[in-house]
Amino acid sequence: MKKIVVVAAFLSFLCSTGFGQGDFRFGIQFSPTITWLNSSDNRINGNGTAFGGPKIGMVGEKYFQENYALTFGLGLTFNQGGVLRHDFGGDLWPNSTLSNDVYHDLPDGVNLRYSLQYVEIPFGLKMKTQEFGYIRYFAELPIFTLGILTQAQGAVEGTNMDTDKENIRDDVNLFALSWGLGGGIEYSVGPNTSLVGGIYFHSTVTDITKDDGMRRGEGDSPDANPTIRENAKNALQGITVRIGVMF
Repeated sequence: MKKIVVVAAFLSFLCSTGFGQGDFRFGIQFSPTITWLNSSDNRINGNGTAFGGPKIGMVGEKYFQENYALTFGLGLTFNQGGVLRHDFGGDLWPNSTLSNDVYHDLPDGVNLRYSLQYVEIPFGLKMKTQEFGYIRYFAELPIFTLGILTQAQGAVEGTNMDTDKENIRDDVNLFALSWGLGGGIEYSVGPNTSLVGGIYFHSTVTDITKDDGMRRGEGDSPDANPTIRENAKNALQGITVRIGVMF
């Protein structure tokens, strides 16, 4: 709740400065998301999605030509993540203080669910058409977003030791940089007010996990099955349905 108040206060400050006039436009968004995880290691596979809470916050546009603008914003995302299935188990969340030490020696084939929250700072380029009746079409690309982790919870699934709501913040990187693109329509409801609807894709270019975990190697005997570092690059990807109002 405190984070929501901070975003709302920042939005109110910007609007009060008069930036919403002239070549600047500001608005708010309330945008549901669906996310999933992918890995660079073929022994780790995405195995489930997360229906995230909405992205909420402020969006802004600074026009340098009539139909071209730089975009920016400040917002919050909730329940971003998904499930990764690990062919080989081990101590996969080594930095976290888990509810039971047994979770530091997970079996092969375990599913790990991630639920992450970020403060996001996006910036990008927006292009839009002339108005047709009350409608303008737009595309926004590229979009780069800096995410700052505020909460990370994990769950063990698919074994006889399932758990949920483990605090795994110490095994998730504080910063996540992503790229994206999207497009949609603006519907004018007044001289300076538009309803916005669109669809966006995003993917992190940085690893969301710290890669400090140790997993079992391949082999049938203990001597041929040493523990090795799990250093895969795990990416967060998703689809956002943009719903907002611009002023």
